[in-house]
Amino acid sequence: MILAVGATSAIVALAQLPVDSLYSRFGALPNTLPLPAIPAITLERVVELLPSACVIAFLAGIESLLSAMVADKMIDGHHRPNAEVLAQGYANIGSALFGGLPATGAIARTATNIRAGGRTPVAGIVHAVTILLVMLLAAPLAGYLAMPALAGLLILTAWNMSEPHKWRGYLQERRSDQFLLLLTMVLTVFADLTIAIGVGVALGLALRLRRRKVPPSDWTPRER
Repeated sequence: MILAVGATSAIVALAQLPVDSLYSRFGALPNTLPLPAIPAITLERVVELLPSACVIAFLAGIESLLSAMVADKMIDGHHRPNAEVLAQGYANIGSALFGGLPATGAIARTATNIRAGGRTPVAGIVHAVTILLVMLLAAPLAGYLAMPALAGLLILTAWNMSEPHKWRGYLQERRSDQFLLLLTMVLTVFADLTIAIGVGVALGLALRLRRRKVPPSDWTPRER
C-alpha cells in the first residue's frame, strides 16, 4: 500500500498533473515537535470544556474498543479492554502537553495495518515511529502525496472492512439490526463518524435491552 501511494504520487509530481496534494491542500507539514507545556487550567475553562470532554472521552473509548473488536475478528485475536483504555488515556495526556488533538483508536488505520501484515502491538509502535520519522526527516517530501492516491487507499480499506462476503447474512438479520446498520451508515456519510458511533451505540444498547429476556420474578405479594 505504501508503494502504491508513493508510486502514484511520484507520477503526479513528475508529470505535473493538476491534482491536489497534501501540500496544496493543507500547506507545509511541520518537521519539528513543539515544546511541551501545561495548559492554563481555570474554573471557568473547566466548566466550559467538561461536558465536551466527557462526550469526547466516551466516544473515543467506544471507538477504540470497537477498533480492537474489529481487529480481533480480522486476526482471530483477543484484546485487553483495560489496557486499550489506559493506553488511550496516557496518549491523550501526552497529546495535550504538546498541543495535540485527542487521540483514539481508528478502525481505518487498524484495518489498514492488519491488511499490511500487522498482528501484534509492535505494529502500532512501528506505525507511530514511522510517522515521527517522516515528520522529522521527510515532511517536505510527504507534502507531495496525492490526495486521490490516499482516497483510493481509503476506499480499498473501507471495502475490505465491510466484508462483502457477509452482506447476504446481514439481509437475514432482524429488521431492527438492519435499520441500525443503515442508520449508522447514513450518519457516517452525511453527518460525522463520531455522531454515527454515538447514535449507533445508544440505539443498539436500547434495542438490546428491549429484547433481552428477563426471567419472571419469583416474588409474590404477601397475604394480609
